[in-house]
Amino acid sequence: MMRIDILTLFPSMFSGVLNESILKKAQEKGAVAIHLVDFREFADNKHKTVDDYPYGGGAGMVLKPQPIFDAVEHVTAGSPGARIILLCPQGERYTQKKAEELAKAEHLVLICGHYEGYDERIRQYLATDEISIGDYILTGGELGAMVIVDSVVRLLPGVLGNEASPVDDSFSSGLLEYPQYTRPADFRGLKVPDVLLSGNHQRIAEWREKESLRRTFLRRPDLLADSPLTDKQKQWLKEWEEERQ
Repeated sequence: MMRIDILTLFPSMFSGVLNESILKKAQEKGAVAIHLVDFREFADNKHKTVDDYPYGGGAGMVLKPQPIFDAVEHVTAGSPGARIILLCPQGERYTQKKAEELAKAEHLVLICGHYEGYDERIRQYLATDEISIGDYILTGGELGAMVIVDSVVRLLPGVLGNEASPVDDSFSSGLLEYPQYTRPADFRGLKVPDVLLSGNHQRIAEWREKESLRRTFLRRPDLLADSPLTDKQKQWLKEWEEERQ
């Protein structure tokens, strides 16, 4: 079972997310245990203050090291291999590849920041990873933590009903996912491609491969630079490039 500890000043923000849909089922199945930790409770002063003015001056407040260090040491006691993840706009941009890497860990600790940032000693001497979910600023790390938890937990064995689902997702193969259709085959004159109704699994697989590549070519060509392509796929790309020109 994977264990996830989320260090946050606002644990109530997670109540809906963790108690619905796949995340709820994953906990009920015993695939993951998720704990919310209010690190304000670890503050060593009578007012439970977790932030202070930055040395050298400047706007805003900075999270103090003591409450976070003590909270992390508490939740990782007996778990020396835990990944300590700092949610931070300066961090590595989050990707499906990173989600797959984290899904292999036994214990994740997510630290949700607030105010103007963290005391640098948290970053240097406590965190094993720094992650940003995008190039924009949020009021805190809670939403980022929710994204990471959701994307990691769905990859755990037995969580999704169809074990092929995470494999076929966009980005898992390095390409965007192919188009999907369901019944009816004809909706207001808008028809499902004939190949998907043919029952020919080989033709369907090739169509999906080609449409996955086409969609990536049209929408996210930047992904193709890092995607290992077959000779057949390279030929398709060449044809589409010629058509575009």
